[in-house]
This record gives sequence, C-alpha cells and structure tokens, in this order.
Amino acid sequence: MALNVHRADSLNLPGIAHGFFGCTGGVSEGLYASLNCGPGSKDDPARVTENRQRVTAALAPQSHLITLSQIHSPVVHVVKENWQGRPDGDGLVTALPGMALGIQTADCTPVLFAEPHARVIGAAHAGWKGALGGVLEGVIAAMEALGAKRGQIRAAIGPTIQKANYEVGGEFRDRFLEVDSANGVFFIPSNRADHFRFDLPAYAAGRLAKAGISDIADLKLCTYPPENGFFSFRRTTHRSEPDYGRQISAIVLT
Repeated sequence: MALNVHRADSLNLPGIAHGFFGCTGGVSEGLYASLNCGPGSKDDPARVTENRQRVTAALAPQSHLITLSQIHSPVVHVVKENWQGRPDGDGLVTALPGMALGIQTADCTPVLFAEPHARVIGAAHAGWKGALGGVLEGVIAAMEALGAKRGQIRAAIGPTIQKANYEVGGEFRDRFLEVDSANGVFFIPSNRADHFRFDLPAYAAGRLAKAGISDIADLKLCTYPPENGFFSFRRTTHRSEPDYGRQISAIVLT
C-alpha cells in the first residue's frame, strides 16, 4: 500500500516540501501497521528506520530527517550544521536546506511553519500541554531570530484528535481557565457530568492567531477513527492495547 500524504495548499511553495503522513505504506506489523515512525515505540527499530527512510524519500530524497525526543514542553531547537541525536524538546526551526524537520504524533497536533521570503521553516508538537506552555510561540520567536517576519509566516495544522472524540474532565478544563478565562470557548459539555469536549486544533489556531500569524490552515483531519488512517493514543487506550505507532509530519527546504 502506498504512503498516504496530506498537504496544506498554503505550504505548497517553491523550494519547500512538506507532508502530513498517515499510517500506510510502511513495513511495520501488528499494532504498528504500517508506517510507524516513532523510535519511542516498542516496534522493531529496523522497521522504524525503514519507515523513516520511506518518508524521507517521499518528502525530499537526500534530505536528513530530524526528530526530537518529545516531552510535551515549550522547548525549541534551532537546527544547524552537524546536528546529531534526538534531544528533548517539541519544536524545531531551521534555515538550512536539506534538514527535514519532523514531528511525531498519535493525537497531538502537528503544526508546520514556513516563511517563504526569508526561507525559514519550523515544526511543533503541540499537544495540550505544549500548546498551553507556549511551544507554538517559541517556534515563531525562533524563526524570527533566523530572519523570518512574523506577518509572513504560514502555519498548517495537521491530523489531530478532534473535539467530537476528545472528552476531558472538569479539572482539565480548569487548567485552561486558570490561564485565561477566554479559553472556555474551546470546551463544550459532553454527555457525562463534569466532562467536556475539548477542541485542541482550534485552541492551537487561537494561539497562533494571537501570536500574529494570519495565514493558518487546518486540515481538519481526526486521528481517532481507524478508517481515517492514523495512529491514535486515545483509540489504543480505549482498546486496552499495550502500545501504539506514531505518524510523522515534516517540512524541508529543498
């Protein structure tokens, strides 16, 4: 089966390649079928390596795929020459061609950034904790430090769990209200007492807009339904499965 790649029209730019990859087209089996790109999973590392090589070939042959050990933080790294390893963090930016910035997710929100005039790109892993902590604003600031102009940055929100499938408790909602009472707009009551449906991608878009990003695309793809072709931590949890795969979203200057 071929790789399933989703793209945002606003990031289809000369000299920039990007893709939000689904879970098909890889070599992993079982719970990880088939394009599992997560080194943090319990999948066969050789299969994960092959999957990542397939992603790189589909994105931009000869590029170098870079990912982080994601920790749901606001930590952002600037990718320079001689980059090595997978440090802790949740945001990446670069102005170097050939460095593919990758974000691994299984419900959290992947956000890809591009400033085409300055030729600066970025990527963020924006789960609720990272988004609340400021990872999106951190990527924007790091891009500016490399010469990007905030008003010209484009952002695209990839496959993420949608409101209909993201039920949370009252304590979760309270964390957001304590930061800003206006965050209540991202929650609606669910059919259980003191439970709510949380709109994570809308919250991410709201943070981006508040930070001065006007060009925001949202693919509105939900990771939870299995027929959509994505890995999902919440679906795995509801099925009582022991582990789960991670899809990848990536962007590169070609």
